Amino acid sequence: MSIASVRIVKRRRSAVVFIILIAIMGFSLIPEQNPTLQADSAEVLVDTVGTEKAIDALDRLEVKGRAPKTGYARDQFSNGWATVGSCDMRNIMLARGMTAVTLADDSCVVLSGDLQDPYTGQKIEFLRGSTTSSDVQIDHVVALSDAWQKGAQRLDETQRLLFANDPLNLLAVDGPANQQKGDSDAASWLPPNKNYRCRYVARQVAVKQEYSLWVSAAEKAAMKRVLNGCGEQRLPIEEFITS
Repeated sequence: MSIASVRIVKRRRSAVVFIILIAIMGFSLIPEQNPTLQADSAEVLVDTVGTEKAIDALDRLEVKGRAPKTGYARDQFSNGWATVGSCDMRNIMLARGMTAVTLADDSCVVLSGDLQDPYTGQKIEFLRGSTTSSDVQIDHVVALSDAWQKGAQRLDETQRLLFANDPLNLLAVDGPANQQKGDSDAASWLPPNKNYRCRYVARQVAVKQEYSLWVSAAEKAAMKRVLNGCGEQRLPIEEFITS
């Protein structure tokens, strides 16, 4: 998958297509190294909006309390970003989220770019470097820890790898805002940029629906408060298609 192709299209997708693609192309996870998801170079990431209303999907999610965090560790979801084709998911997501992207020669590595940050609404001029790369981080919209406590413990190793590297659950965002969010759900954290909250909650609902995760009662109430002010907010869809 070329970074240029990823930049041409924009955000969203159903993880089912991603899972089918990985099943067809092959999958390997080596504990000592970054996981590898094989994808054909002809596949590009397309971001669209589906027909399903987010509030209807929310109403179908199971409501339960948090399970214990016992056993949670980042490496339960793979150790680091997966490689898809010849690029890692961090750089794929950086390129997807930014404009005016500059890449390293013969590489997918993003050296610079402009991010219109969805969480704060501010423009960030990204520059790769030891003290600046963390200015833009890749957020798991549904945090891995939150997922672990709401159903991901029953996912198998492959499903958790896909969850952690699924473009549906990834956004390039302001680093400090991402740190502030931590592993919060919608009941305890929403983006400061109120104009993005509808899409943010819809994306969380889409992820939880895709991976059969549940929501807490407080989380569902917070999500519903947001979505009640969003009109007919639709679920996001991300899919790989042949170019």
